[in-house]
Amino acid sequence: MKKNLFTLSFLFFFLGYSQKKYPKDSYINPLDIPIVLSGTFGELRSNHFHAGIDIKTQGKQGLNVFAVADGYVSRIKVQQYGYGKVIYITHSNGYTSVYGHLKNFADSIERYVKNIQYKKKNYQTGNIFPKKNQFKVKKGQVIAFSGDTGGSSGPHLHFEIRDTKTEHVINPMHFGITTPDTKAPTFNALHVYPLGYNARINKQHNSFKVPIKYIGKGIYKADRISASGIIGFGVNAFDKLNRAPNRNGIYSLEMLVNGKKYYYHDVATFSFAESKYLNLLIDYEYYKKYRSKVQRTYKTEANKLSIYKDLLNNGKINIIEGLNYNVEIIAKDFNGNKSTIKIPIVGKEINTLFQKQLDTTGYKIVAKKFQKFTKNNVTIAFPKNTFYEDVYIDFEVEKGIAKIHNPTIPIDRTYTLTFNVSKYTEAQKEQMYIANVDYPKYPRYQNTRKRDSIFYTTTKTLGNYTLKSDKIKPNIKFLYFKDKQWISSLKTLKVKITDIGSGIHNWRATLDGKWVLMEFNHKKGVLTYNFNDKKLVGNKHIFKIVVSDNVGNTTERSITFFKK
Repeated sequence: MKKNLFTLSFLFFFLGYSQKKYPKDSYINPLDIPIVLSGTFGELRSNHFHAGIDIKTQGKQGLNVFAVADGYVSRIKVQQYGYGKVIYITHSNGYTSVYGHLKNFADSIERYVKNIQYKKKNYQTGNIFPKKNQFKVKKGQVIAFSGDTGGSSGPHLHFEIRDTKTEHVINPMHFGITTPDTKAPTFNALHVYPLGYNARINKQHNSFKVPIKYIGKGIYKADRISASGIIGFGVNAFDKLNRAPNRNGIYSLEMLVNGKKYYYHDVATFSFAESKYLNLLIDYEYYKKYRSKVQRTYKTEANKLSIYKDLLNNGKINIIEGLNYNVEIIAKDFNGNKSTIKIPIVGKEINTLFQKQLDTTGYKIVAKKFQKFTKNNVTIAFPKNTFYEDVYIDFEVEKGIAKIHNPTIPIDRTYTLTFNVSKYTEAQKEQMYIANVDYPKYPRYQNTRKRDSIFYTTTKTLGNYTLKSDKIKPNIKFLYFKDKQWISSLKTLKVKITDIGSGIHNWRATLDGKWVLMEFNHKKGVLTYNFNDKKLVGNKHIFKIVVSDNVGNTTERSITFFKK
């Protein structure tokens, strides 16, 4: 019943939005510079679609960010990763605008947030929901300043528009927030897939790249294919805008077979709950092997994305002997610029025998069942529906490394990985943690829970895991000031913290014995305290900082400075 409700909810969502008209003149540009995008709505990101547009800020931080329309601040959040400092403004027309990766908020909001941070003694605030009338804003009012906080890879403004009631995200370009674009999308690659046991493509039963050639005016021509049975296609494509060299995502993808529409999807709107199904839209195995995202022009059974429209046979093409087929795959950007790949196919029965390769992996996963396997003191437990379909996986434990297949299979839910650590002493266990070692030179700490003789973690990634030991304390370095130095001209205190083992877990700083807020730039490993936060009494001051890593190794340093 839950599955049916889920499917119906997406159906109603699609029907409700497919014909919706959005107000194009209600909103203004959130910045007072020309809109140049480094990221478009619906781009294929790691495990999700991009939920907004990324507006370039000319490589700078601190640009004025404006409310795009009248409304009120309905939500604020400060987090180390994700959107960093983010503000939400609810508008009377049923939509909410979102502004992420901010450097600071406008003065009154900044004071309000700082007060909460000092009360909690924590940089991260969680969701803050001010009262409806607490922070009313007018169109064009400065609400914040652009930055590079959170999971940002450079200064820019992440901007979204959401349906206030459902929280579904909508392409801001539908609201008139656009940028010049006269360039058609570019096709990088064409892939073809046999989708049935009897399918053959060019006398083989494997997926492969089909050579394509650009012949001008947005037209690409593919080599002729001979095939039989049910086949499907996939493409790697990108779009460039007029003002920037960035390779952005396309807006829509369509496939015609002999002039008849077999496949269509666009990224006008979607819900956060469905974004994970991006891993079923793309050829996930190819992506994990080659870091290239190939969008399929057919829909797999487990894929519950609502972005599809007008599918015929789920985009799968049944090639019959003796018939010719002309397939066209069309990529468009938001402005309607388009490129087309033309693929000639000859239906030709291939009589070569195909011997299906036997799966030699020893562990069968039945997707709809809970399953648990143990080997050499390592246990893996998969809740039902962890996988999208029944699969076989490898599971080996060699020299202390648990090899759980490889990360080429998409997973819907987290599974539990457990190590029996009863052979280690209590002192050894204190310094140990579970790490992903897919890249042995760069082990990645996994959130390790410890209980008596077992360590366990949860993850959505298959791959290699082991136990690591961390005996090295974090390092603390004071920047731009020394012990017993006068620093009257400095507006901030900066401290660089690093850890070469399990990674930084937390820090605590005090100034003259009282807790102070240190903002952590995790990209540079620098903590910053702003002297505007607290009025200093006297000239002599003691700054103390304590930093711990993920297994509890702790470093403490203090310094005396003088400041008027």
